[in-house]
Amino acid sequence: MQPSISARLLWRNLPRAASRCTSSAPAPAPASAPASASCFSTYATKSATPLSSHLLRSSRRAFQLQQQSQRAYSSSGIPPKGGIKFWPFLVILGLCSGAYTLLVKQRATEAASASKMPAVEPPKSSGQLPAPSKPAPTFSPDTTTVIFVLGGPGAGKGTQCANLVQNHGFTHLSAGDLLRAEQDRPGSQFGQLIRDYIKDGLIVPMEVTVQLLENAMADTIRAAAGPSPKKEHRFLIDGFPRKMDQAFKFEEAVCPARLVLFYDCPEAVMEARLLERGKTSGRSDDNAESIRKRFRTFVDTSMPVVDHYDSQGRVVKVDATAAPDVVYKKTVEELKKKLGDKF
Repeated sequence: MQPSISARLLWRNLPRAASRCTSSAPAPAPASAPASASCFSTYATKSATPLSSHLLRSSRRAFQLQQQSQRAYSSSGIPPKGGIKFWPFLVILGLCSGAYTLLVKQRATEAASASKMPAVEPPKSSGQLPAPSKPAPTFSPDTTTVIFVLGGPGAGKGTQCANLVQNHGFTHLSAGDLLRAEQDRPGSQFGQLIRDYIKDGLIVPMEVTVQLLENAMADTIRAAAGPSPKKEHRFLIDGFPRKMDQAFKFEEAVCPARLVLFYDCPEAVMEARLLERGKTSGRSDDNAESIRKRFRTFVDTSMPVVDHYDSQGRVVKVDATAAPDVVYKKTVEELKKKLGDKF
């Protein structure tokens, strides 16, 4: 058991009290002096009085210190627990709810305003590019024959199409020529867009090209109407489709294609032809940088179109490295195999 604080203080102060008591006590009588019982008791009483009083004071002081320490310890107690304040969270939640409500109301107002705006009518001129959704193609394959003419830049597609037009009554529509004419047409909303795409060797957005081709076909059929209209219309569409989505969109919205006439030619031969043509053509894309970009675009995007139609048995492939007259003779031979002798 641990000694109490008062006992420890009493024990610690006992030597000091004794020393003070002995120092203040009167000198003892000499040994020769007689000592009586009364004198001894008086001496003892007087000698013990300072010691006992000092011990009493020390004990009282130690007891007071102990009581103070107990009161200080007990009065401190356990600090009260601070409660969690919820009002800041409620304020933040209220602000967030109010902001969200305002955002929802604002979007609802914008949607209502947009629904009240009048619809923009598609332009009626054939030079513009309306693209309405249609449940069926505009032209029937029973009365309209469409042949896609594909090949790399400089393969000679335009030259061979001109020969077929002259000798077999086809109508030649060049997707590239239509795009260039559209970019130069005053007031065209797509002029700058087409110019930038052609300059960078990129493919013009599908909707623009498909609508230009449909407009040109409609103009041709309308112009041929007369006292003795043609029963069948045949089109060579040169340089189209350049991508699979163009092919699907055209056959879905305009007319299914009968064949793909593909002119195969090495890039070195095509580049030499294009650089020579660039000396007099005035075309912005007949330069070495644009030519190489066009080669890469054709390989990456147009060759999958050729492979798709070839898997369906609808491709006529002709080697285009020979002279133009030799290539044309081969073209006619291959088309007769597909379309008959009187194509």
